Amino acid sequence: MKLFDTHCHLDDERFNEDREELIGNLRKDGVERLVTAGYSLEGSKRAVELSEKYDFIYATIGISPNDIPETIEELDEELKQIEEIFINAKKVVAVGEIGLDYHWNTENKDIQKQAFIKQIELANKLNLPIQIHTRDAVMDTLEILKNYPVDKKGIFHCCPFNRELVKEGLKLGFYISFAGPTTFKNAKNAPEIIQLVPEDKMLVETDSPYLAPEPFRGKRNDPRNVQFIIKKIAEVKEKSFEDIEKIVYENANRIFNLI
Repeated sequence: MKLFDTHCHLDDERFNEDREELIGNLRKDGVERLVTAGYSLEGSKRAVELSEKYDFIYATIGISPNDIPETIEELDEELKQIEEIFINAKKVVAVGEIGLDYHWNTENKDIQKQAFIKQIELANKLNLPIQIHTRDAVMDTLEILKNYPVDKKGIFHCCPFNRELVKEGLKLGFYISFAGPTTFKNAKNAPEIIQLVPEDKMLVETDSPYLAPEPFRGKRNDPRNVQFIIKKIAEVKEKSFEDIEKIVYENANRIFNLI
């Protein structure tokens, strides 16, 4: 296999006991490349550290809507430090994960929006795509993306199964990334969403250690399990596993400018 996990969190504490052993075995199990995603200032630092330690690991840097500070002044200071991380790093491939989350974070929608906009502007300055986290915030997410165009486009990470989001996201030139929930038995509309996405805009990810796919749902996830998302997409698209594996690998290299 030749797998590319476009979004995981290998810095998560759930990997503390066996991180090096796991990473050491990933290539043997077919994981050729992966992106470990930043979500806070410290998380971004850890992601970059991992990318510099292992040649097949890349990093994103950014502040998620669930990790933004309480004031604009603090946000601006953290974003200044995020930019400094990029200046000194060699393998940062996107700004992310960034976006809006009205499910977990309902109290500060305004600063979430400002953080999203400021990080889109940062991505344009750094000539990078973005990785978007959006939950229960479809209309505001799309409105910001339409009003603040992203030069290098980006990815809806772990994209919700929302027809409007996917259709409008594709119109804006974004990629759609499928994760573990694609395989869940209760994800009744997953096949419809998969069919909506053209092959040249599909990506796969684990978001590990979260959202383990069937047959490992409820357990710790890891990048090897990206194969189960590929398998599901292949079934829906009526393609071979090898065909989808090749397509999403090439798509990932394209959006992250690794060709």
